[in-house]
Amino acid sequence: MHRNPAVTFQREVQWFEPVLLTAGAVLRLAARPPILRAVLSTLARLQPDDYLVFVTEYMSRGTERFGESWGYADLLTVLQAAASVLEPEAYLEIGVRRGRSLSVVAAACPTADLYGFDLWVPNYAGMPNPGPEFVRGELSRVGHRGRATLVTGESQQSVPAFLADHPELYFDLITVDGDHAATSAAQDLRNVLPRLKLGGVVVLDDIAHPQHPELAGCWEEVVASDRSFDTALYSELGYGVAVGVRRRSEP
Repeated sequence: MHRNPAVTFQREVQWFEPVLLTAGAVLRLAARPPILRAVLSTLARLQPDDYLVFVTEYMSRGTERFGESWGYADLLTVLQAAASVLEPEAYLEIGVRRGRSLSVVAAACPTADLYGFDLWVPNYAGMPNPGPEFVRGELSRVGHRGRATLVTGESQQSVPAFLADHPELYFDLITVDGDHAATSAAQDLRNVLPRLKLGGVVVLDDIAHPQHPELAGCWEEVVASDRSFDTALYSELGYGVAVGVRRRSEP
């Protein structure tokens, strides 16, 4: 099992589990104002759409009114927090769209190798969805200097095919935010989890989305019930996010 050395403790005799990071720690860090400010700084460098404008105003208002007590977390703040502690060499994302979350990781770790998978459906969710070249431009805006591999296609086919062609690839950080049907999300998770390093973090977005209540059960079935993972959920505000840390090599 490959490991992320930033969060594992190596010693000949291990009294405790070697992974120092927990899912709860990621969520606590994700809710801290410095992390939110870092996300807002990255978003300010990207080309706006209606959602980016909304979420920027939402985060700004919450931090101004409540400060440390607000406790807000979402996909972007979780990725900022995870990237800051993991210092990932390789990040995989299913569901890239305009590249916001990919850009958050790229801004936090400019030399990380990024692997994104999406269909880039035009006008997805009623907003422009320009495609992979637009995403490359966004990554350039935040100063990314690593490799960016963007693959177009249905993730249930494109991801396993890509991983089969690259058996050496393992990831410190993975986001699953593609097709929200339970069977699709579960398959996406099953496809990528074997390539998550010991000490690595997996994130599932929209865990509390009212239009996709089945995602919570999907997370429980595939990740939370697996004893090799420590998991935590945030669902107080927004659409929620689930975090898992691989704490053991085997269930």
